[in-house]
Amino acid sequence: MKTLMFACIHNAGRSQMAAAWFNALANPAEARAVSAGTAPGPRVHPEVLTDTLAREAQLLVTMGGGERCPVVAGLQRDDWPLEDPQGKPLARVREIRDEVKHRVQRLIEQCGWTLKPSEPS
Repeated sequence: MKTLMFACIHNAGRSQMAAAWFNALANPAEARAVSAGTAPGPRVHPEVLTDTLAREAQLLVTMGGGERCPVVAGLQRDDWPLEDPQGKPLARVREIRDEVKHRVQRLIEQCGWTLKPSEPS
């Protein structure tokens, strides 16, 4: 099974959304996702992007943090330039959420991790 890590700065918005969408939409026998942050906030899921956590992953997807997001040796990395939803109006947060879902769906399809028709979502 593959493990993907979605990381943003605070692990309180984009990475949480991406991991939740991924785990809801991907075939759990093929892949799972975790979320992390480089400077985690005090709410939602405050994990730090540690070496131990990174070693468990095969792919690191950063959420628009640019140079503030880490490069982990030996770990494939993709950066999704997503706007931080913090402090944005609800309508904009929903747009960001929908973009995250679209990118997650595309990743799942590209890697062949879709649910089989008989599997519940």
